Amino acid sequence: MAPIDTEALKANVPIVISGPSGAGKSTILKRLFEEFPDKFGFSVSHTTRSPRAGEQNGREYNFVTKEEFLDLVEKKGFVEHAQFGGNHYGTSVKAVENIAEKGRMCILDIEMEGVKQVANHPTFPRPRFLFLSPPSMDILEQRLRSRATDKEEAILKRLNQAKAEMEFAKSGEAPHDKVVVNDDLDKAYQEVREFIVGKDA
Repeated sequence: MAPIDTEALKANVPIVISGPSGAGKSTILKRLFEEFPDKFGFSVSHTTRSPRAGEQNGREYNFVTKEEFLDLVEKKGFVEHAQFGGNHYGTSVKAVENIAEKGRMCILDIEMEGVKQVANHPTFPRPRFLFLSPPSMDILEQRLRSRATDKEEAILKRLNQAKAEMEFAKSGEAPHDKVVVNDDLDKAYQEVREFIVGKDA
């Protein structure tokens, strides 16, 4: 593996944003990217799953074989990686570096296990961590049910995961530099924006 480009990553420190499904991450990030179109980049993850219709290699994902993926794991080439439904997914160090080298700030939208891996990575410079929390589990449940896109089983699974993530965020081992409670979208957006780009932007 090539050495990590720590200078580029220090100049454009990546931001790890996490929080339960339904907390509003994608809404807030979309608004941030619209307001600052040249400031950010999303890293393209690696996956061993097959491309779906319309997906392009290098755009939605870097599609690789299981052997290629595990080889990169062996070489410590991922900032974080996980397995879902028999497929592997991961954020490569290179993908994050590519964004930093373009003078942009990389946004990593990852779940709890990934957050732990990034925080404990042996060589990757520490990013900044933000946790977006719903006001309460009840409100989160209302939001997930109002989407009407998931079956009951999927909703319960998301709620269990949300509970674990919120407990982790409150625990002493969580690396979060800031927790934003999304009870008012405009207020939450301002807090996230200020944390990421500063007051004067």
